Amino acid sequence: MTKIPPANNFRTYVAECACLLYWAYFKPYTFERWLRDIHPKLKLTDNPFVKRAEFRTNPRLRRYAAQFWWLIAVVPFLAVLLVAPVYTVASGEQFNWFINCLFWVGWLIGLFVVRGSYKNRLFVGVLALLSIFVAFKFLWGVGLGVVLGVVLGVVLGVGLGVAPGVAPGVALGVAFSVQLGVLFAVGSDVARGVQLGVVLGVALGVMENVALGTVLGLAVVVVVYGVASGVAFIFGILRVYFWFPELLWMLILFMLSQSGDKGKYLRYIPPRFDEKIILPLPFIDKLIVEVYQENPAAARETIDYLTTSTNQQKVAAQAITGITINSLSRCQHLSDIRDVAEQLAWIPSAPPEELGTVLPHLLDISQGVKASLDATTSYRQSELLKRPISALRKLQDNLAFGKNAQIATTFGSITKRWLSILETAERTLEEQTGHSTEIRQVYIAGNSLDPQTAHNRFKGRIDIFREIETLTLSESPPVLLLYGGRRTGKTSALKYLPHKVDSTIVPLLVDLQGAASAATPKGLAENLATQIIDAARQLPRTVKLPYPNGEKLAQDPFPALQTWLGEIERTIPSKRFLLCLDEFERLREVEEVTRTRTLNFLRNILQHRQKWTLLFSGSHQLSELPPYWSDYLINSRALRISYLQESEARELILQPVEDFAKIYEPSGVDAIIQLTRCQPYLVQLVCYEVVELLNREIRENRRDAGTVKATFEDVHAVIPTVLERGGPYFQELWTSLEESDRTLLRCVVQGETPTTQHEKVVGKLVQKEILEKEGNAFQVPLVQRFVEQVVEEES
Repeated sequence: MTKIPPANNFRTYVAECACLLYWAYFKPYTFERWLRDIHPKLKLTDNPFVKRAEFRTNPRLRRYAAQFWWLIAVVPFLAVLLVAPVYTVASGEQFNWFINCLFWVGWLIGLFVVRGSYKNRLFVGVLALLSIFVAFKFLWGVGLGVVLGVVLGVVLGVGLGVAPGVAPGVALGVAFSVQLGVLFAVGSDVARGVQLGVVLGVALGVMENVALGTVLGLAVVVVVYGVASGVAFIFGILRVYFWFPELLWMLILFMLSQSGDKGKYLRYIPPRFDEKIILPLPFIDKLIVEVYQENPAAARETIDYLTTSTNQQKVAAQAITGITINSLSRCQHLSDIRDVAEQLAWIPSAPPEELGTVLPHLLDISQGVKASLDATTSYRQSELLKRPISALRKLQDNLAFGKNAQIATTFGSITKRWLSILETAERTLEEQTGHSTEIRQVYIAGNSLDPQTAHNRFKGRIDIFREIETLTLSESPPVLLLYGGRRTGKTSALKYLPHKVDSTIVPLLVDLQGAASAATPKGLAENLATQIIDAARQLPRTVKLPYPNGEKLAQDPFPALQTWLGEIERTIPSKRFLLCLDEFERLREVEEVTRTRTLNFLRNILQHRQKWTLLFSGSHQLSELPPYWSDYLINSRALRISYLQESEARELILQPVEDFAKIYEPSGVDAIIQLTRCQPYLVQLVCYEVVELLNREIRENRRDAGTVKATFEDVHAVIPTVLERGGPYFQELWTSLEESDRTLLRCVVQGETPTTQHEKVVGKLVQKEILEKEGNAFQVPLVQRFVEQVVEEES
């Protein structure tokens, strides 16, 4: 921000006043920030003398008040001195100094009221009224113009001089000082009307925030003069007298920039000197886009300035749009697409309207490409590249059937080029994978499997899918409760559900762990709606759901959601919707945080939405839930998801993906089955570590990948690493147990046999798939190894 120089002499004082006058007309936003620095409640249209009581403790406020007064008092007179000779030469009419001087005297009287005490204001106010009376009584012979000059000068000086700040006060003073000297020098009423209208329009154009009564009063005058109102609007409100030179200035600036350092010309664009340009100026956004290619920092600084310090937000949005499209279009290689997300990270999260909803998708695709390139093997790079390729294809389809032709045309060519680059890179990576000397690392341990990237790694669960399908399509479907231990594949099963059930069923996955981040009922409702819409978009055949009414959602969230669900039913009458609520145990937490009754909302769905079925997924069965759940799950069907069948586990080990190398000896496969008891997470984890072990052997001993096989010994060699890498899983399992459960497990690993008094605890641990029914052995040997490790550390 420009700073006024410190006061030390008359010249400095005048320079300060000139700076304030310039700010008032051309840099109001800078002026407002400067005023807030003087006093936090001081505004551009405020009269600083209202805060006279603070002058003693705030010298800067007192100094500004004095400068404010001198500007409003002197500038009108100086304007007359400049205009009068020009008018006389141009029109051949004599300028009416007499009326103008009477007005100026009245204006000064009003301004003295501003500075005086309450008694002085009253005295001068009475004097002003007497002056008006005398003017009407004794000066009528001088003519109506003289009387009008006195009346306007005194009344406007007293009435308006007290109220407005620098810009309105100077504007009115200049407008009427000049106008009254000219108004009665011409003979035609029409000419007078046009003149008065123009000057009033100019005044309004630079003041804008004068009290409503004043604006209405002036508007009446303009309307009375008819034709003047249009002229006043064009010249005053639109500031045409400033726009013409600024337009010429911008044209010259743009032409000069084509043959030199473009960045330096951004410092001289008109908004740098005039923060309130009403009419559009061409080439500003184009110049910013061109500069961005050479000097991104200068372009971004200019955009930030236009956004925060001027009224040129639309120009800034156009520049952002141009920069974005230019950056996206210039991508020629995979690395270019990868870098786009980082390069455009400065763009606001809600991009300009011209970019529609396309930019966020392209930035997500760029992030996906980055994740692919960061992978350590060519096979994993190829696998991760499938997600952005799939997203690009969906985006192309959305553009093709979208309503905005301009967005479709602009981004269609970009998505086509990107898709070509990604598909070429995918083919190259697949060729590299085929020539690799190492074993492909295809096992995924920990995260849930996603159909877009994991493909056919998901094994089994056919019985679960068939039962869900049958129950959902039944005439009166029950509430479905999918339960099982941690990392048994519940979330993976829900993600693959759309690929495994009849096409008339629309599974919509909602993660209640994510919904728990909402802090208000509105936030929760919006989160649920967003997740449902996103889930529909991810289906094998995309289902486009309507958006809920935003206003109704803000006013009364859950009734609005009910209405929205009904609207979805009517929009897609041929489908049945399966609302899958993962981590459903978090619902009570959600209700406490948002102070809502979400469970009542869900019960309402069960009672009134025939085409909606609820599926709760979690690690607890009904008998383990708090009593209040029984009211909501009274008509429920429990579906347990447990370990894989042995045949399914063998398929996961031997054929996790198509054309996977034969890397296991039969003894190695048997060892994995025995150690994991076909627990899907542990199978993936052990296989992952076995592949890592074999690849280290290939690198260190320079052996051919085709000759290396995983044996019984290799599988047992990775057990310590599996216990370490799987620590969070084992630790979560251990801490989820009660102390009595942990005590019994310690006894079992030490060779003790549970007695009849432990029967209840044994039953619970059997239900949790930790102990065998006899209670003297673990179901999963790797879990036993972990408990043995815990006991050893405790001792």
